[in-house]
Amino acid sequence: MSDPSQTPHEYYQEGDVTIGGMTSQLFSYVESLLFERHPQSNLIDENVATPKNYQHLLALVFAVKEVNDHLKISPNISLGFHIYDSYVNAKLTYLNTLNFLSLSERLVPNYSCDIRRNLIAVIGGLNSETSFFINNILSNYKIPQMIPKEDYQYRGIVHLLLHFQWTWVGIIALDDDQGDKFVQMLMPLLSQNGICSAFIAQIHKLDSSDDVSNFFFMPEPQKRLMLFLAKTNANVVVIKADTLTVLFLKWVLHSAAGENVIETTMGKVWIITAQWDFSSQTFYRTFNVKTFHGALSFAVKSNEVLGFQDFICNVNSHWPEGDGFIRIFWQQAFNCFQSDSKEDEDNPYRCTGEEKVESLPGPLFEMRMTAQSYCIYNAVHAVARALDAMNSARQKYRAMVRKEENLEPLHLQPWQLYPFLRSVSFNNSVGDSIHFNEKGELETGFDIINWVTFPNQSLLRVKVGKMDPQASLDQQFTIDEELITWQTAFNQVLPLSVCNGYCHPGYSRKKMEGEPFCCYICDPCPEGKISDKKDMDDCVECLAKEYPNKHHDQCLLKLLNFLSYDEPLGITLAVLAVSFSLLTALVLGLFVKRQNTLIFKANNRDLTYSLLISLFFCFLCSLLFIGQPQTLTCLLRQTSFSIVFSVAVSSLLAKTITVVLAFMATKPGSQIRKWVGKRLAYAVVVLCSAIQTGICSLWLYIAPPFPDVNTYSITTEMVAQCNEGSVIAFYCVLGYLGFLASVTFMVAFFARKLPNTFNEAKFITFSMLVFCSVWVSFVPTYLSTKGKHMVAVEIFSILSSSAGLLGCIFAPKCYIILLRPELNSKDHLSIKKKSIF
Repeated sequence: MSDPSQTPHEYYQEGDVTIGGMTSQLFSYVESLLFERHPQSNLIDENVATPKNYQHLLALVFAVKEVNDHLKISPNISLGFHIYDSYVNAKLTYLNTLNFLSLSERLVPNYSCDIRRNLIAVIGGLNSETSFFINNILSNYKIPQMIPKEDYQYRGIVHLLLHFQWTWVGIIALDDDQGDKFVQMLMPLLSQNGICSAFIAQIHKLDSSDDVSNFFFMPEPQKRLMLFLAKTNANVVVIKADTLTVLFLKWVLHSAAGENVIETTMGKVWIITAQWDFSSQTFYRTFNVKTFHGALSFAVKSNEVLGFQDFICNVNSHWPEGDGFIRIFWQQAFNCFQSDSKEDEDNPYRCTGEEKVESLPGPLFEMRMTAQSYCIYNAVHAVARALDAMNSARQKYRAMVRKEENLEPLHLQPWQLYPFLRSVSFNNSVGDSIHFNEKGELETGFDIINWVTFPNQSLLRVKVGKMDPQASLDQQFTIDEELITWQTAFNQVLPLSVCNGYCHPGYSRKKMEGEPFCCYICDPCPEGKISDKKDMDDCVECLAKEYPNKHHDQCLLKLLNFLSYDEPLGITLAVLAVSFSLLTALVLGLFVKRQNTLIFKANNRDLTYSLLISLFFCFLCSLLFIGQPQTLTCLLRQTSFSIVFSVAVSSLLAKTITVVLAFMATKPGSQIRKWVGKRLAYAVVVLCSAIQTGICSLWLYIAPPFPDVNTYSITTEMVAQCNEGSVIAFYCVLGYLGFLASVTFMVAFFARKLPNTFNEAKFITFSMLVFCSVWVSFVPTYLSTKGKHMVAVEIFSILSSSAGLLGCIFAPKCYIILLRPELNSKDHLSIKKKSIF
């Protein structure tokens, strides 16, 4: 092809002000700069085209027509347009950007001799790279450039991956500045959200130093990408879908059709950025679109514009002569050859003129307005609205300064449009709100598109979700999984894309050294902890009132544990307590009936009654320990038991002291005789019991016992117990009781062989030995048991020690009264004889 300045691919329509447009329909290269001759701008390949992108040009033309026909910018300003192709090439993009600024045959930067070219704004290229190249030139001239905002879709990609729990993904981008930017912006977002990259394939970018003939036969990058796709266990691949990347990827997949790789690539979910429009180059007819079946792509939020499809239907091969794109579009779209020569009339590949754009398949051309076309349409209307606002402001200013001269549109400067363009906000013809930020970027959301392909190479795009920056935080990302059609390899089951299998409930993730943080092993939860979700980083403890089940994937409510009257142990202890208390009552009744006999008179009847009554209440005190603890029972349990036991032991101590003093008083001249009597015995009982009562009162005043629940001592149960309040006070009570018992035991032990009628000392000695043995063994046993068994140990100690006192002291007396009554008479007594016991 010759110099583009002579036969350029451009489309020009005159107007009072001109909107520039940069499309990307053609894919061409220029010769390498060898510095052996004067640099040329000759295209050496224009055979690769993207027919689908022709719609972008039509959207701009349609929008300009709509503005001129209906909007009527005051004061009667008409819009024109001038459209060039970027050729997806930096050098040619720069060249055609400069062409916007000059209408001369020879390009002379910074000089334009045709004032009819009143360029007011330029609508940027299909991708950010082309827009960047355009901006490098236009920014120097302060010409507004309209481009969609891209950054928001990075967040959309992360939301999409997190929604489906895809944490192990591949990334494909060009090996250039824009590809690097894509990777550098995406990777931190992925890492912050727990997502890892299985591979990053940056494809070599063809430039002027490359041989075009080798573009599709570059062994190393093609082999490397095929290797990534074949060996990775990542089922999800994120693609920065600029034209070169998609072209290269399509060719790799097309080349892999005869390899095993194709089976692997059929099992991938492709997540594709907003530049993607399933555009297909000339080799589309041999390319299997099934590879992209089930792909998910982002698209700038769009809507169907009324009248656009009717406008497209009017496109034909005899389109206005100013359109320099229609010829190559027609040839590539319909695979036919256009010629004005009569010699070619019989050529089977010659276009007939009857071709209809509505008959083209979706991958080649769509009748429905695409997302990119929708952006172009809105950008044209935004410029028109900004122009209208600017002219209105100029009219108001003219009226204010009372000037009558006309302000001609030709005097408009591009930089004057900036403040009006930044503040423009309107609802377009379909009701969508359109506004731009201060950088000239379109503030809009993104639709999430699911691509469905069919065996006849047709396709269907289904909107399955959206990213809406204007919505509330929890509604910014929405998706309907039921609308998604997955790649056939997944059999409509949600694809997984993780480094390794999920850790099931009951396990937590454990990092693997030397591997990405998304790769881990599953470690069972330790005792006391659970994980109730998949892939938990750490196991968590159950609440205090719960415990883990055996699989450690659920917390179960602990059962309440206390010694109940409904269970065999509680019933047994209660029966024993009642039985012993009744037995004590019977003994007491027997002694009251025989109170005047010698055996009672000899052993102090009042102390005997005191002992029997205290033992009766000792047995009944044990009932306070059975049943669920309540406030009253907790207050009475230890205090009543300790006080009543103190009375019983004090009575035994008083009995023993009385025996010793009585023996000592029989010696001639003894001064002890004045101490012998009931008053001393009563004093001992009252004093010793009063001390225990004082300790208990102080305990209740400072830190009284209260009902409590112990959730830690038993894993599967909550122990309903009485919290002693003050542990020191509790052990002081037991310690004092032990002290009384020890003193009583020692006094009785020394008095056990004293000659006396019905001497009780040796029985008291034996009873206190039993008593002390029980309570000495109680402490370690009590501390080593848990739950209701602690209570059972204390009840058993109370019953056994009380029964020991009852049996050791009163069994011999009952034996004499009931079985040997003759021994209870004066005829058989002699002071000189030994006691029968």
